[in-house]
Amino acid sequence: MSYIDKIKDRAKMDKKTIVLPESKDKRTLIAAAKIVEEGIADIIMVGNEEKITDGAGWLEVDLTGVAVIDPAKTSKLDEYVELLYETRKAKGMTPEKAREILLADYLTFGIVMVKAGDADGMVAGACHSTAETLRPALQILKTAPGVKLVSAFFVMDTQFKDQGDDGTFLFADCGLNQDPTAEELAAIAETSYRSFKSLIGPKPVIAMLSHSTKGSARHEMVDKVVEATRIAREEYPHLLIDGELQLDAALVPGVAKSKSPGSPVGGRANILIFPNLDAGNIGYKLVQRLGGAEAYGPMLQGIAKPVNDLSRGCSWQDIVGVVALTAVQAQLA
Repeated sequence: MSYIDKIKDRAKMDKKTIVLPESKDKRTLIAAAKIVEEGIADIIMVGNEEKITDGAGWLEVDLTGVAVIDPAKTSKLDEYVELLYETRKAKGMTPEKAREILLADYLTFGIVMVKAGDADGMVAGACHSTAETLRPALQILKTAPGVKLVSAFFVMDTQFKDQGDDGTFLFADCGLNQDPTAEELAAIAETSYRSFKSLIGPKPVIAMLSHSTKGSARHEMVDKVVEATRIAREEYPHLLIDGELQLDAALVPGVAKSKSPGSPVGGRANILIFPNLDAGNIGYKLVQRLGGAEAYGPMLQGIAKPVNDLSRGCSWQDIVGVVALTAVQAQLA
């Protein structure tokens, strides 16, 4: 059984309600039908019901069982306007502006539904940037208690079952923080540890990646990763973590034995923390596009309720997978 099939089975055990606000996107329509058909989650789509029905008919997909909420027609609009106003009034929000936003911005409408408890999570990003998806989530839902930094990760399901956790890895940060400081990298490692335990397996093994292994190169970029590893060990002593490590030293036992003898992580890492967004974004896409891995994300970690992003190059199958993962996150919230 594949990794995502296991996640789907977990989602079905305690079905949650997930909002898909990108109702004009054909991949989203196809995914919504498949999710309901498989019983993975209950789905709410935001938008004009007639247009959604027409789109589904053109695609020949059956949206029976998918709930549609039109912001302009819902009886809950006044309640949502008040909630958005109260949440953002310190930042200059007015009731009039809140109403205008909710009628025009389906992503914000979906986030407010999650805030109100009318949905358990939201998935978007098929036709919006990460910033557009994340902004209302941070503004309205805020960060989870005890979390220093919101970050993004991918679950990578590879063909190499002798590596990672039966071939599955967590890559972070591949979608949000462009050039994290040493302190931020350490925080990303800790939240990635939590995400791994909740979604992948019980034994996270964290490699802090660099172009250097144990002093083989000298540069301020290397220094940042070394310092991040030190901070993580000091502030989060429960982590099994090591760095700085080159990718081959993190994954290949023979290389680890040569380059990083005695490392508790070398050759068996299943969480890869990249030094910056360039490395993370390029890295996950190489593994996906040339290595044939299934990539699910970018998943957002550290928000008070589950909200997850999608790559704009995603397939409908990717959306189904991220919805399943979001449902499992909601079970654990």
